[in-house]
Amino acid sequence: MPDINDTAPDFTLPVTGGGEVTLSALNGTPVVLFFYPRDDTPGCTKESISFSAKLSDFEAAGTKVFGISRDTMAKHDKFVAKHALTVPLLSDEEGTVTESYGVWVEKNMYGKKSMGIERATYLIGADGKIAQVWRKVKVPGHVEAVLETVRAL
Repeated sequence: MPDINDTAPDFTLPVTGGGEVTLSALNGTPVVLFFYPRDDTPGCTKESISFSAKLSDFEAAGTKVFGISRDTMAKHDKFVAKHALTVPLLSDEEGTVTESYGVWVEKNMYGKKSMGIERATYLIGADGKIAQVWRKVKVPGHVEAVLETVRAL
């Protein structure tokens, strides 16, 4: 699992709105990656709406923001349309990115164990190194804390 000062694992994934995003192509620009379990669930919806609401603030700070889950592009497109999201979402259907970032973990809900994405956010500096990591994210206040950290870069 990558940590602060490690080089962020590179990837290329499809993005809502069409095309692909390659992380290494964004070198020179800070990037926020927020990993979330699933489209259209209460916490994931609140988090995605919050990042969308603050997207212009992140852009003003010269930072790109992407949400990543293992949902298909078709599910992402419905999620974006349903909630008028402006934050770009990346589809990691194969799970290689969620695994390389250490967010594909065993979860225990109501005594039942299953694999899933742990809500986490990575801030990657303009140098391609991880500047900050938030694990086991609680949604209220999270986007504001990330934005504050971005502004302090």
